[in-house]
Amino acid sequence: MSERELNLDVDVVVRDDRTAVLAVEGELDMETADLLGAHLTEQLRQGRRHLVLDLSALDFMDSSGLNVLIRAVQKARDVGGDLYLAAPTPAVRRILEITGVTMTAPPHAGVAEALAAAGER
Repeated sequence: MSERELNLDVDVVVRDDRTAVLAVEGELDMETADLLGAHLTEQLRQGRRHLVLDLSALDFMDSSGLNVLIRAVQKARDVGGDLYLAAPTPAVRRILEITGVTMTAPPHAGVAEALAAAGER
């Protein structure tokens, strides 16, 4: 039995000692959620409390992906930070809206707006 190649890329750019931008591309689902979760956890472990997720290239997200985002919001807030969602695609935005995630973590138009909300100047 062969393993299916994961269809998720996560590119991490550290902005400063407290902020990182994670660009997520592909599909965030049951098979890939742990990968994103590991990246988010590592950034928090490194002391970066303000995490911006660039969702502009995320084609699909299911409930596993939603759970990763919800847990990341809570973990970041537990250490005095937050998770900022940037530029979700229409399909992903719809899922965020239907599930009420936008009430907890409102999406920003782009990375620059999310960074501004995180307090970067």
